[in-house]
Amino acid sequence: QVQLVESGGDLVQPGGSLRLACTASGSALGINTGDWYRQAPGKQRELVASISRGGSTNYANSVRGRFTISRDNAKNTVYLQMNSLKPEDTAVYTCNVEALLDDYGSTWWGWGQGTQVTVSS
Repeated sequence: QVQLVESGGDLVQPGGSLRLACTASGSALGINTGDWYRQAPGKQRELVASISRGGSTNYANSVRGRFTISRDNAKNTVYLQMNSLKPEDTAVYTCNVEALLDDYGSTWWGWGQGTQVTVSS
C-alpha cells in the first residue's frame, strides 16, 4: 500500500518562492515518474511539470524557466521548486506519481491530496 502526502503550499507574495514536496509512503522503493498538475478556480487542470524514469523533465510554457521538478529516490519524494511566483500561479497543486514497489518492476500509480498555493500581495 502506498500513500502520497503533499506539503509546501502556502501564501506568498509575487516574486517569492515555494517548494512543494510529494512523498510516497508505505511500500514504495522509489519514484519512477512524477507529474505536478494545477487547477485554478474556474479553469481546467493544467500539467505543469513532469519528470521521467530517466530524469528528463518537461514544463508548461507558462512556468518554464521559473519552476524546477526534481526527484529524490532516497526519500521517495518528488519536488517542485517554484521561483518568481506570479498571481496567475495561484492554484491547487496536485502530484501524480508512479512508484516502484519491488525488484521485479511492479509499480503503483496514484494522486496526492493537493496543496493550495496562493500568490498575492
